[in-house]
Amino acid sequence: MPRILQLPTSVITKIAAGEVIERPASVVKELLENSLDAGSTRIDIDIEQGGSELIRVVDNGHGIHPDDLELALTNHATSKLETADDLFAVRTMGFRGEALASIAGVGHVTIQSRTHSPLTSDLSPNGRGEEMGAELTSHGGELSGVRVWNGAPGTRIEVRHLFFNTPVRRKFLRTASTEMGHICEIFTRIALARPGVHLVLRHNDKKVYEVSSSDDLLTRLGVFFGKEVRDKLYPLDAQQGPAHLFGYIADPSCDRGNAKAQYLFLNQRWIRDRSLGHALQEGYRGLLMTGRYAVAFLFLELPPDQVDVNVHPTKAEVRFRDAGALYSMVLACVRNRLNEEELTSRLQPPSPNSNGNQTYFSPKPTEYTPSLFSKPGFPSFTKAAPGPEASAAKPWEPAPPSSPGMSVAIPGDEPSEPEEIIDETPTAKPVLDEVLNAIQVHNTYLVVETSDGMLVIDQHALHERVLYEEIKERVRQGTLDVQPLLIPEPIELSAEQAALILEHRKELNELGLGVEDFGGNTVIVTRYPALLGRRHPAEILKRVIDHLTSKERLPSREILLSDLMSLMACHAAVRSGDALTPTEIAALVEMRHLSNDTHHCPHGRPTALLFTRHELDRQFRRI
Repeated sequence: MPRILQLPTSVITKIAAGEVIERPASVVKELLENSLDAGSTRIDIDIEQGGSELIRVVDNGHGIHPDDLELALTNHATSKLETADDLFAVRTMGFRGEALASIAGVGHVTIQSRTHSPLTSDLSPNGRGEEMGAELTSHGGELSGVRVWNGAPGTRIEVRHLFFNTPVRRKFLRTASTEMGHICEIFTRIALARPGVHLVLRHNDKKVYEVSSSDDLLTRLGVFFGKEVRDKLYPLDAQQGPAHLFGYIADPSCDRGNAKAQYLFLNQRWIRDRSLGHALQEGYRGLLMTGRYAVAFLFLELPPDQVDVNVHPTKAEVRFRDAGALYSMVLACVRNRLNEEELTSRLQPPSPNSNGNQTYFSPKPTEYTPSLFSKPGFPSFTKAAPGPEASAAKPWEPAPPSSPGMSVAIPGDEPSEPEEIIDETPTAKPVLDEVLNAIQVHNTYLVVETSDGMLVIDQHALHERVLYEEIKERVRQGTLDVQPLLIPEPIELSAEQAALILEHRKELNELGLGVEDFGGNTVIVTRYPALLGRRHPAEILKRVIDHLTSKERLPSREILLSDLMSLMACHAAVRSGDALTPTEIAALVEMRHLSNDTHHCPHGRPTALLFTRHELDRQFRRI
């Protein structure tokens, strides 16, 4: 039987290093954070072979006392806290006292440091104060004696042959270019968090990045993410109690296929937080296609006692004292900021001098309110009088085709009420220029001549958005017209599908879709929203089932209702391929004025694209 043994220090060090030092980028992160905690205003980083051969970090910080140099490479030794209570008032990047010891345990480390003022040290002749520095080396955790070093004030740390004594870990390192990519990401995070620090990054003696201490945040965003992203960023700044949120959120046209371009910082430290990331995505809800992610750079400032940073060895995850309030704050701030950006999607053709055929779309954000139901996010509709079919119960039969212009009544002109945490008044909604001509193309698009150029409208996307807003408002007011069925429609499902539908029948009932249990795996539809017109109720119910079963985890009630309203609007809207009469075309074009946002359909696709007269003239080389 195996006996319990006390592990030797060398093994303990390697185990601890595995928690903190995952790859060369981890070393760069820890050393950069130490330099920042030392008050450095300039930091130079030199890398060779992706960091596997050399990582050198040189700063002009306050330096390390020669007598403390050995302690700096000892586990659980730090100058950043003294008692357990200090953990709840941490303002430094590091505090655990593990990083340097872990690095020293898996590499050849040389640390040289010198303070900026005369000091008294055991290395000083006769103990007299002198301006001097010290040097210490470590080979896999074995320390040499401290030696005198007379370099420039600050600290210089070299790490060579990382993981030389853990060959398995070294074997798992990726190529030099891949590891350098991870280092660049760490550098980017630090550079964004500390715009007042001059930073230089070199790889194999070639400069990769240099950012000046005079650069503001927007300038640095342009350096790391390019002019295209920088020019489509909207500043955000809000205060709620002790929480201060600021930064930039990007136009939806800058969306990405993953969340890697979402940067969240807490008290100048990059963090991961799924809850706040979800709040950000919800702020863009309806503006982005499924599977697309917003680009954002958000900075949160909180008093240290409102957050626990001692959760993860790398300090990348934290716990908030009031996570719910922060979630609501981020969601509301993002939505309210996007409210201010009202501009029809603009079609940007390639310039005459370009060789590419790519077309650039620049959809602008949608107006949103923090809640779909707590506050009106859409001007009130005048309730249309129900037709005779809606009041007389009879078996379901296809309704006669109706004009798209008759689906929605003219709304009032009341602006939505902004969230309390941001005192902003919604700007006036721009009005579409007088329609001079409107034609249908391929029974899918409407081409409209305006005084500013030419507008191309997706007839289905526009009608879907208007119907979605009407459904949302009528559900909020409880005035949604429904069509009762004299003979309920039975629909046979699987056991799982039937249980799922019956579990959510309350939400379906709010949307005018009455569903009852008929026994076994069969449900019956007793009524359906009148606006579905000729659409068969069984068709919409099956689409609802498909939507519910596609979710790994069922969303909140509010999100579920929004999804179902979007689904209903999609089914009720005029479709691609439907021929419209001139009267119907004019009615649909006028629907652009019926809501605060008709620039995107509920799924995030643009409803219209604008070709300005200037763009047309430029393409035909008239200017």
